[in-house]
Amino acid sequence: MTVMEQRGAYRPTPPPAWQPRTDPAPLLPDAEPYRVLGTEAAGEADPELLRRLYAELVKGRRYNAQATALTKQGRLAVYPSSTGQEACEVAAALVLQEQDWLFPSYRDTLAVVARGVDPVEALTLLRGDWHTGYDPHEHRVAPLSTPLATQLPHAVGLAHAARLKGDDVVALAMVGDGGTSEGDFHEALNFAAVWQAPVVFLVQNNGFAISVPLAKQTAAPSLAHKAVGYGMPGRLVDGNDAAAVHEVLADAVRHARAGGGPTLVEAITYRVEAHTNADDATRYRGDAEVETWRQHDPIALLERELTARGLLDEDGVEAARQDAETMAASLRAHMNQDPALDPMDLFAHVYAEPTPQLLEQRAQLRAELAAEAESEGAQR
Repeated sequence: MTVMEQRGAYRPTPPPAWQPRTDPAPLLPDAEPYRVLGTEAAGEADPELLRRLYAELVKGRRYNAQATALTKQGRLAVYPSSTGQEACEVAAALVLQEQDWLFPSYRDTLAVVARGVDPVEALTLLRGDWHTGYDPHEHRVAPLSTPLATQLPHAVGLAHAARLKGDDVVALAMVGDGGTSEGDFHEALNFAAVWQAPVVFLVQNNGFAISVPLAKQTAAPSLAHKAVGYGMPGRLVDGNDAAAVHEVLADAVRHARAGGGPTLVEAITYRVEAHTNADDATRYRGDAEVETWRQHDPIALLERELTARGLLDEDGVEAARQDAETMAASLRAHMNQDPALDPMDLFAHVYAEPTPQLLEQRAQLRAELAAEAESEGAQR
């Protein structure tokens, strides 16, 4: 007999309170990512939705290319491209209703634009000009989150508060596979499940957390499998299949809106370009791997489906491209203008009531700016 048995602490069978409260089987994701394009399910997809997804994907690809070029020209401090991930970005924006909230990560600029934020305002933070760049309340889009996964607990808090108030609001929070290694990810999922908050977590698994491959982050069968540990459903979807991502996210949003609680969706996709303009992706992955994923390009997949069903012709393809070029030209024109910045704006919107420290710092900066202006005036 062991020491624990002698002390009466040993229990060969867990007491009832330890038993699973729900059957975990329905919470587990499918073994393979869900797909629509190229399957029989594609014939049931709404043609108008497919056309809209295609137009937004083409525009999003052009947006990524233009923003990357602006970075090389020095007009942006940094740009984390989502090329190859456009299906996730667009679907996340389109499944939400007007009153819902989107909580993006730093790579989700395209989702922010697809949600209705002005393309220039969406890049303001990455330009380093002024705070968020857009009004989160106007668009129901939280600020682009540079710290990994910190937006997830915020999404849970907002959704929980909305439900307590009786508001019909669902929050969709986006994060990368690297963000799932952060404590904020686990805390957010735990609270969301306990509170049954109306939240959808979308993990864009693009294979790398900068240079760290997924295999060095987790030993789980998939990131979607992590859902069962918190008591919520996990869904696995082909992240380059725009129709599939939209369908899975729409189901999760409906589930949350109906009071069913949160869902964790893992979208299998790929980051075709480098982590940011400061990254050399050739140091940790080969060209052959990238080329393999280019053969599973989200735009090509949808274009092939639309063409096969007679829903898209050459004129339609050209119209989508022209619309994207018009957007890119406008973005270039506005980003090439030097903004008029007021240093005193540093202290705006930090706290509702400025702290004594902020008031002191604001007074100090104002005095320094006044002295500088006086000195320049004297030199003239």
